[in-house]
Amino acid sequence: MAGKKKSSSSTRTIKVTARAEPKSPGALEHLKYDILSLVAFTLAVFSYVSLRKAQGIPDDSRIIGWLGTGIKAALEYALGSGAVLGPLFILGWSAHLGIRKKTWSTQMWGLSIIGLVSILLFAVYKTPSGMNPWEAGQAGLGGGYLGGSMAYLLTRLVGHIGLNILALFGTLVGLLLLVDQPAATIFKQMQKTAALVKARLDEVMFYRDAGEESEANSASPAPVIIDSSTASPPREEHSPVPIVDIQQPLPAAAAADSGAVPPLRTFKSRTRQEDDYCLPPLELLSDVSSERLIDKKNIKESIAVLEETFASFGVAVKVNQVSCGPAVTRYELTPGPGVKISRIISLADDLQLNLAAPGIRIEAPIPGKAAVGIEVPNRKIMSVGLRSLISSPAFKKLKSPLAFALGEDISGNPVVARLSDMPHLLIAGSTGSGKSVCLNCIIMSMLYNSKPTELKLVFIDPKMVELTVYNGIPHLMTPVVTDPKKASLILRWMVREMEKRYQLFARSGVRDIQRYNQISPDKLPYIVIIIDELADLMMVAPVDVEDAICRLAQMARAAGMHLIVATQRPSVDVVTGIIKANIPSRIAFAVSSQTDSRTILDSGGAEKLLGKGDALFLPVGAAKPFRIQGAFVSDRDIENTVEFIKTQFNADESASEMEELELLDDEDASLTDDELFWDALKIFVDSKKASVSLLQRRLRVGYARAARLVDIMEERGLISEQDSNKRREVLIDQEQFEKLYARNKLC
Repeated sequence: MAGKKKSSSSTRTIKVTARAEPKSPGALEHLKYDILSLVAFTLAVFSYVSLRKAQGIPDDSRIIGWLGTGIKAALEYALGSGAVLGPLFILGWSAHLGIRKKTWSTQMWGLSIIGLVSILLFAVYKTPSGMNPWEAGQAGLGGGYLGGSMAYLLTRLVGHIGLNILALFGTLVGLLLLVDQPAATIFKQMQKTAALVKARLDEVMFYRDAGEESEANSASPAPVIIDSSTASPPREEHSPVPIVDIQQPLPAAAAADSGAVPPLRTFKSRTRQEDDYCLPPLELLSDVSSERLIDKKNIKESIAVLEETFASFGVAVKVNQVSCGPAVTRYELTPGPGVKISRIISLADDLQLNLAAPGIRIEAPIPGKAAVGIEVPNRKIMSVGLRSLISSPAFKKLKSPLAFALGEDISGNPVVARLSDMPHLLIAGSTGSGKSVCLNCIIMSMLYNSKPTELKLVFIDPKMVELTVYNGIPHLMTPVVTDPKKASLILRWMVREMEKRYQLFARSGVRDIQRYNQISPDKLPYIVIIIDELADLMMVAPVDVEDAICRLAQMARAAGMHLIVATQRPSVDVVTGIIKANIPSRIAFAVSSQTDSRTILDSGGAEKLLGKGDALFLPVGAAKPFRIQGAFVSDRDIENTVEFIKTQFNADESASEMEELELLDDEDASLTDDELFWDALKIFVDSKKASVSLLQRRLRVGYARAARLVDIMEERGLISEQDSNKRREVLIDQEQFEKLYARNKLC
């Protein structure tokens, strides 16, 4: 009973203590610093007012009292002309107390050093002529007693030049202490800020120029357009050469009878000239560490295991070289006399068992070497950053808008390629193997290496999640196509573009895009068509898709058009024999079976890959594929790059709806099939010139629709064919236009 009573009493005491719990020491500490901060702030304000309000007043005490008069006198005698630095220092200390909740810290040391340097400079440069800093300080001038004494001593010690050097040194030290960050971090942040500020300034300058151009246009005579208050059409800006603009016209048609001019819509162009385009800075990409941590002890142990395993089976080999890559290490073996390569290959499972490796790959023999390669996975796979590859000398040496970075080979050397040399690329791999990351690295490499005038892109992404992030960049000819049913229409459109380019080459007497761009002032851009998932397209329209891909793969190289096709299901009904025969360059990521590997590479090996970017690359002309570790680019890096590119352009979406491309299905469309036909023709008549780019800017329509309108006018003889300079003439005048419009209304 006594024990129970004691326990009850103890419990009761704990409850009472809990109710009467005082404020925590942390809360009291914060309250103390807040009060000190307010006191310091009040003192700073009063000191500043004392210095300013009492100037020129004989009796200071009537305005600021004895305390203010004393503070004013003390500051002026101590600091001289720099007396205002005293209130500023107290104000900084007040902010430090309120924010950091500390009496003193590294930041306050930095602020103190900067304040002392400032007082020293006051003493040097505010001293009246005929006086030295010490004499001026005694008179309450220059830097006061404090600044005068420092300047006098330092001048005697190091002279005037040394004093200025010490002042600069002190300022830098004070700033570093005030920021409390490493210098490298500060410089990186300054570079990023400078890049963003430059992009914003470019955007502001662009809109300012657009506004000035708009004012200039509004001052010119208004065109003859009924119910229109907009200015005359601005002069045509330089833009990429439209591909559909190269078709030969039919003979000119005769003009029609009288009529009235219809009301037209006009728009002001805000499209920025692409000559001003700036390539994205590499600072937008993450800097992935490329250091290789080589475990020499593990390598020596693996060499001993390999040689002992072969010796136990009576196979004489010697390891003479080791290559350490990001994902695997290759041991190069030299077989002894009379040793067959087939015997080495047959021991693959035994080697994997003795090495305790998740999987090994034997390359027998290594191309160009009298050795057999045993590829053993590393214990830790190292990431390969895209930034290091783009900045490498190997990538810069290519000097092509079609250059791209893939990753690093088994020796750690950058693997870069040029799409024009391939000329098309097939990528395959199972889910999670790194296929989509590889596509993003290829696209990002091209965006960091080419302007919109040099390269145009067409993306087909039935999965709707991989490539849609690029919507809105000026390199795209159309928004990313996500509907598999409309992908065949896009491919037909690309075939048509290819045919029109060849017509242009024939008229110009050249064989390919390189020679045409050398002789023509208006250069044609390269076009890269990227299909992210071929299997979805082959399920919807296998015949149309296969025919279009084969035609492009067979003929599009000379026209500057290239294909990159990716799939995660590399079966024979998706990657057909015809498609594979026309796409010689291939990249295989990890697949589930040797059959899939043979479908991609015509050989096994991809089924033994590790995933996460581990791949086999078979370039055109190579006898065997070689192993690479694919580069990595994060979603954040992609978003930053796309945002940087978008800030340079107010680009209209080239095809907000796929209805524009459906016009390709109706080759016999009449003049009135498109509601914008008369608006477009009116623009040509008023400006006395015709081009697809002019319609894109004035009517805010996509490339396909504008090109179709130009084709219709060319077929009807309303505009001429292109001359050697890719220019067209408008074959009707204002009066003929009005008669033609009136006759069409009557019909």
